[in-house]
Amino acid sequence: MVVLDRHSGMNFDEFTGEVQHRLELADTGETVRAIRATLSTLGQRLPEGNADDLAASLPMEIEWYLTGAVHEHGQRFDWGEFVSRVSDIEGSDPADAAHHARVIVDLVRALVPESDFQQLRDSLPESEDDENWQQLFEVVDAGGWSEATET
Repeated sequence: MVVLDRHSGMNFDEFTGEVQHRLELADTGETVRAIRATLSTLGQRLPEGNADDLAASLPMEIEWYLTGAVHEHGQRFDWGEFVSRVSDIEGSDPADAAHHARVIVDLVRALVPESDFQQLRDSLPESEDDENWQQLFEVVDAGGWSEATET
């Protein structure tokens, strides 16, 4: 298991390796598709400045999915549409896409400053009657990946 230090950062290979390990994916291509699907779709939903802030602490190649790969930031869509878009890009079923997104967001949380992660949460309505975005944070709210996998 990789011990994460917000100050030392993580390179692309370490990030994709950690995602591949956490998601138990067969190969790097599948892993990169999951990362790209999750973060580019998240980048579409977030205002551009929020996406830039969140991406700033991530490896350059990963940062690009939230920023450079997105043609229109600040789109309005709910959790269900998010999962549908991630599933389409990833080529996976919606349940797997939702799980992948939750685990990837938890790794992002471990790498970015708390204020930038809070800004992400504040950008996404989390009440059940307002877009259901709290589902994206289920692994984070369960105490993070290691604790969530033990329960």
